[in-house]
Amino acid sequence: MTTSSNRLRGATGPAVALLLAACAFGAATAAEAPLTTVAVANETAPRERVWDGTIEAVNRATVSAQTSGRVAEIYFDVDNFVPAGAPIMKFTDVEQRAALSSARGGLQEAEARATEADAEFKRVSTMFDNGTVAKARFEQAKANNDAAKARLEAARAGVKHAEEQLEYTIVRAPYAGIVSQRHVEVGELVRPGAPLMSGLSLEHLRVVVDVPQSMLEPIRRIGKANVYVEDRAIPAESLTFFPVADQASNTFRVRATLPAGSATLYPGAFVKIGFVVGDTQRLLIPTSAIVRRSELTAVYVVGGDVVTLRQIRIGRRFGERTEVLAGLAADESIATDPVTAGVYLEQKH
Repeated sequence: MTTSSNRLRGATGPAVALLLAACAFGAATAAEAPLTTVAVANETAPRERVWDGTIEAVNRATVSAQTSGRVAEIYFDVDNFVPAGAPIMKFTDVEQRAALSSARGGLQEAEARATEADAEFKRVSTMFDNGTVAKARFEQAKANNDAAKARLEAARAGVKHAEEQLEYTIVRAPYAGIVSQRHVEVGELVRPGAPLMSGLSLEHLRVVVDVPQSMLEPIRRIGKANVYVEDRAIPAESLTFFPVADQASNTFRVRATLPAGSATLYPGAFVKIGFVVGDTQRLLIPTSAIVRRSELTAVYVVGGDVVTLRQIRIGRRFGERTEVLAGLAADESIATDPVTAGVYLEQKH
């Protein structure tokens, strides 16, 4: 595209002049005050095939009980945001605390037994070296010492297990997210493995779509896709292809991972996703040159000594440029600043 710039002389007027100019669809000569323009032309742009996709949360899970107990408190409910690691539920812990106390008592006994056995083994070892005790007595002392050490390790493991069971009475969120479903009520008795609460993270999302078998190869080869949310095109970070086709529809499932926090989307919602399958020629213009007023979409066309507001039909947006489907031809020039052009056109009427 080629650009020519000239200063506008006398372009002062009320801001409402632009709206009046957009409704007028008029024309004015540009000989006295040429505008900054750009010559539009067909350019090579991606060719896409667009389908409907479904939003999914990458991180979604159902938290289950890891110990038995009665639900004492529930700190979050459906649609609440939960920080990572925050307690979401608490069980009664009488049994777990009793088990921990018993395990700690067993550990103290095992430590005392181990100390006694070690001292006995050292005493017998000295006597055995001096030849005052038989080898059988030495071997028995050694065996007792090894057994005491093993019981000590088992007691330590028992305490650690009891501490974990007590910690499991406080259920924590595995990651930050929103509660989508609660499966228990306060006072309900739960066993290990019982579902407690379901949640998902809106920070990391992906789009799932089924594509025809005939389009799988170009989509896989190029590996680029854009998810369209209103007037935004969000490039997919990566594509994952399922290796098995659906037997009923002969389609392949593709997952497109979105950048973290790229848009306000919700799992289960439908979006348009376009997969790049090649290149094509498109008539592109700067998005900033487009005038939008209610149902009107137009540009200011500068041809020779005439400035005209012309309605156009636009397609998809590609970065800072937008495709024109109808109303504008290649090699025509348009004003790059619609505000200045609108004020200038109004002053000429």
